[in-house]
This record gives sequence, C-alpha cells and structure tokens, in this order.
Amino acid sequence: MPASETSSTRVVRVGARRSGAWLVRYALEQLPISHTFGIPGVHNTEVYDELGKSEKIHPVLVTHECGGAFMGDAISRTAPGQIGALVIVPAAGMTHAMSGIGEAYLDGIALLVISGGTRNDVEFGYQLHELNQQKILAGITKGAWRVEHHKDIVPTIFKAYHAAVSGTPGPVFVEIPANLQLFQGEVQEVPVFEPHVPAMAAEDSALDRAVEMLCAAKSPGIFAGWGAVDVVDDTQKMADLLGAPVATSLQGLSAFPGNHPLHTGMGFSRASVPAAENAFKNCDCLLTIGARFGEIPTGSFGCVVPENHIHLDINPEVFNRNFKAKVTLEGDSRVVLPKLAAKLAARKPNQAERRARVTAQIAADKAAYTKEWLAHVNDRVNPAMFFAELRRQLADDALMVVDDGNHTFLAAELFEVRARRGFVSPTDFNAMGYCVPGAIGAKLANPGKQVVGVVGDGAFLMTGLEILTATVERAGVAYFVFYDGELSQISQGQEIPYNRKTCTILGKVKLEGIALATGAKYIPINGNGELAAGIRDALATAATGQPVIVDVRIDYSKRTRFTQGVVKTVLKRFPLGDKVRFIGRALVRKVTG
Repeated sequence: MPASETSSTRVVRVGARRSGAWLVRYALEQLPISHTFGIPGVHNTEVYDELGKSEKIHPVLVTHECGGAFMGDAISRTAPGQIGALVIVPAAGMTHAMSGIGEAYLDGIALLVISGGTRNDVEFGYQLHELNQQKILAGITKGAWRVEHHKDIVPTIFKAYHAAVSGTPGPVFVEIPANLQLFQGEVQEVPVFEPHVPAMAAEDSALDRAVEMLCAAKSPGIFAGWGAVDVVDDTQKMADLLGAPVATSLQGLSAFPGNHPLHTGMGFSRASVPAAENAFKNCDCLLTIGARFGEIPTGSFGCVVPENHIHLDINPEVFNRNFKAKVTLEGDSRVVLPKLAAKLAARKPNQAERRARVTAQIAADKAAYTKEWLAHVNDRVNPAMFFAELRRQLADDALMVVDDGNHTFLAAELFEVRARRGFVSPTDFNAMGYCVPGAIGAKLANPGKQVVGVVGDGAFLMTGLEILTATVERAGVAYFVFYDGELSQISQGQEIPYNRKTCTILGKVKLEGIALATGAKYIPINGNGELAAGIRDALATAATGQPVIVDVRIDYSKRTRFTQGVVKTVLKRFPLGDKVRFIGRALVRKVTG
C-alpha cells in the first residue's frame, strides 16, 4: 500500500472496508511489539483471530491478566525500544490487570493495553462486562480511550503509544467495542506510524552551572535512578572524572555496574550498606540522574541531600518535591547527560588522588560487610553465600527479576548487578507477585540471555501457577524461591514495635507439587553445601527451555541494613508519647510473652 503526504501527517491509502480487528492488528504490527499477553473472551476473540495470523507478533495466553500485565511491564524494562502489550477482555480482565498497570504507572514503565468493549451499535443497556473502564483507570494511566468508529482505531492506538513513551513513560489503555472488531467499516486511509524521538535538552547555562558546582566540590557524589539506565557509559565517565561515589535507587540498580570500583550500593542513608553510607557522609555536591527520591531508596526519606544539588530528570514535577535542588536540568537523560559529561571532560578535572581514596574506602567497606554476612552461619542457606555463588555462575549480561519482600533487599545489598537493565524489581507500586510472570516476559524479550527469578515464598504463592505459561512458551527461567514460611519483610518489621507476628506466618506449601503441576523441574537446596550443584543444575535445565523451581531454605535471621535503618528512621519520627508507648508495649510483651 503506497504512502502519501497530507498537510499534517503521512497516511496509507486503504480504500476498502476493514474490520476493526484487522485495523488493531495492523496498528500493533507497526509498533515495536513482539508479544501480546492476555486471555481471549467474547469481546476480543476477533482480535485474537487476527493476531493468530501475524508474522510479527506472538500472542501469549496467560493464566491471569495480572501476570500478563507484569510480563508486558518486564518486556518494556528489559528490551530497549520495545513496549509490552496486553490484549484483554473488559471489566474483569481489566481489573485483574490493574496491579500490573498500577506498577507500570508508578514505576514509569511504558505499557499498551488493548481491551475489548461492549457494543455501541445496540440500544440495550446492562450488557455483559458493561463498565466505564476509562473512569476506573484514570488515576493509573497516562491516557484511556474508547474508540467509537473504525476510522479512529489506528490513530488512537498510535496516539496512545506515543503518550506511553513520551516524557515519563507509563501505561495507556484503548477500548475497542466488540462490534467494531467483528464488523467491517469504511476506512479510506490510516496514518503512517512515526517512531518516537527523544526530545528536550537542558539549556547550556544550566549545564555550565552544574559543571562549575561539580568541579568546585571537595566530595561530590552521584545518585542514579531508573532514568539513568540508558546512560551508563556517561555516568561512569563522570564518576571517573570526579572520583565520585555512585549510589543508585532500587529500581536503578542496573544503572551503574556493581563491579565498578566507585559503585556503593542502593541509596546513601542509614538504611544503606556501609559502603554507601560512608562514601556519602561528607558529600557536598550531589548529581542526581533520573531518580525521584522515593521512599525505598531514601530509607523512608532518611538521606541527607547537600545544598549543592543538581537534579536531572525528564519530569519537572519531581524537582524540589522531597529534596531541594540548586540546579535543575529538565530533559531526557539520553540527550542531556552526554552534553553534561562532555562539558565536564573539557574542564579536564584531575581527581586521581580522590578517586584512589574513595575506591579504597568503598572496597574496604564492601569486604567488611561481606565478611559480616559470611560469619552468620547456621543450618539454613546463607544469603551472602547464595548470591555469591549465583553471581559466579551467571554470565555478566544475565537478567535478575525479583519481587517485593525481604529477598529484594538482600539482593540489593548482596548481589552484584553488572548488566544495563539487568535487574528488575517492582518498586513504587511495590506489588507482590511480580517476579514469576515478570521473569517470563524478560525471557521472551531476551531469549539469548540467562534469566533468573529470586522470589520470597509469600510472593511466589500469588502468581506461581503462571509458570505453566513459561512451560508452554519454553521460557527457561530458573526461579529461586526463598522459603522460610513467613512474609519475612513484614514479620521482621512487626518484631520491634509489636514483639509478635500477626498474619505473617504462611501455611506450609510443598513447592515440588507446584513444579509437578506446571511442568517445571524441582530442585531443593537445604544448606550451603548444596548451593554450587543446585544452582548449576537449575541454570543448565533452564538453558534447555524448561522452567525450574529451586526450593532455597533461606536463613532470614540476620536483618538487612535496609530493614534496620528504616525501622530506626521511622520510629525516630514518631511523636514522643507514641514512641514510648510502642517501645514500652514491645518490652512488656517480650517479658510476658
């Protein structure tokens, strides 16, 4: 079909009657989409029939739309340039997917959701699944549309895509009534898809002020978030030039390589590892790249940000929201940071002495923290030994997907992330159940890379049956399930103020049964002596395309720095009377039981 120019946009002449389902497939095939996720129903079977003909897009049947949303989210996180996509039924399909949509919204991840809809060509009300989906989704999407005419299907999907990937990325939603999908309508032309081009660059004067502040600083530091994940090389260049330590957010752990000598860890508050807390203790100029100072990486807002603060972000609403900035650089980091790095390099700062001093302190602190963890040994699996052995056996470009729980912060503190976009975690929405389906999406988008999931037993129980999808799709993921029988992150948080655990003790579950039910291989690891062989077996099996459930009997008795630091920071903010009441109650319960 030839393309032609109009006064406003390029179009393709169709000149024929087309079904809405054909138009949906046409639009999706123009976009950077490799897979769709969802479940067919009476309101979208025609779209699924069209997708079944596609040579470009592979539709994936999931066991639950929430899992499908997490799969799509993980594709957007781990495959640069691609966007995850859902094709779901209205009402229940939409509400099931809402946890994944909300995760993408708060974490700034592009996601395209295509939903069926009730008919708009009949006079009857109370149709099956009749619901105002746009109203429900208004608070967790960047845009939600209901298409009323065939001619609007392709333009609306393209409009939604550009909304999803522009500025701070996020989820978008397009509803297509069932009758439009089923029946043909007159469509003379459709627009040509125009790829998204990053825009927005900060002014040179602001960049010059930032460089002046960095060069004048005695102890500069860099804080990198998810918005820095595609500018790793420039961040390294600036860190090396300045001799500056680099901390990351939880979501941004893969924005700076963990084996770089200036890498310190997640955050720089009292809830951070010693290498980070000490390296930033006297920071007098902070460069923040694509981070919003959310609750988790700041240790419940317990970090200290210096007056000389340079904040680079694509979303101006984050500036000065939680911590003040002296210089703000509004723009896409992929455009702005290379310019800032070039200006800094032109100044030729010589900070070899500072770099040597900072890297030596970081190395010493990391070694001492590892030694502390390795000394904590009992009859269960030591987390530090587990992550060290997993790191030893994984390729540098391997992808790790985690969930929400104690294991998340163990991974953040003890696992060395080396690959850009190599660590995926639910963050601000913080939905449990992300890991199992998220790892499937990551594997489908990156079939040539090792993909492992690390998940707590509580989070695993939420979406573990989605491993059936991994089996069907031959998505070889090794899932390391940290089994201790508790919702440990919360139960540990209950111990200090309550001295008791309420509703955080899980029922006993046999993970081998879930492996049998879903077609996965089951591997138990009961102690440290089984780590090397168990991990080797799991990775080898996953390489054949079969998913694996590894039952890791983890030792959670030692708390992470994150848990210790957050509890202290939060308790410190309590009103004096309530602080005394909480501590007193805990002491009484400790004595009386």
